[in-house]
Amino acid sequence: VTSSGTCKKTSLSNFARPRKGGIIAIELRDADKLVGVEITSGEHDIMLFSANGKSIRFRESDVRAVGRTAIGVRGIKLAESDEVVSLIVANQDSPILTATEKGFGKRTELDEYRAQARGGSGVISIKTSDRNGKVVGAIQVTDEDEMMLISNKGTLVRARAVDVSIIGRNTQGVTLINIAENEQLVSIAKIAESDADSDEEPETSE
Repeated sequence: VTSSGTCKKTSLSNFARPRKGGIIAIELRDADKLVGVEITSGEHDIMLFSANGKSIRFRESDVRAVGRTAIGVRGIKLAESDEVVSLIVANQDSPILTATEKGFGKRTELDEYRAQARGGSGVISIKTSDRNGKVVGAIQVTDEDEMMLISNKGTLVRARAVDVSIIGRNTQGVTLINIAENEQLVSIAKIAESDADSDEEPETSE
């Protein structure tokens, strides 16, 4: 998926012969840039989220598979000043967590994002007001997940997804991270579980 709202699906077999200098995955035009890449099963829903708080959910089957050098098709219709910031492959029924540049965000149940035809204008995912600023990212989380919030001043905060309120789409959200003046949230990511995160003592053999 690219910032202009273009999406493309290509068989993984087309990447079976990599070259030292890399190979083309998608053709980008003008100021367009790559936003996200995911491996999919072919049966999930695709969700795109924009900086101005819009989102769209459509069936993956609406995007036919094409070659590596193809441009792709329109995933979401954007306003002139808007751009896509996040891609989610909805492979479970857990909520969607959206975050804005001024440190606000929320969780919203997946069912509130109804599936529609690819290429539409979508629906509001979160209000982008003077208080909130623009959307910087969206992730799908469970109650057990943790996330990392990162600001442009190098501030990192680790938080539990379950501590973020579940509220409707057309709302402003709650505080995720305290942002100082002239500071902005720039990224949100789900933390992958690792053995080091476990509270259990490692097993030993005698």
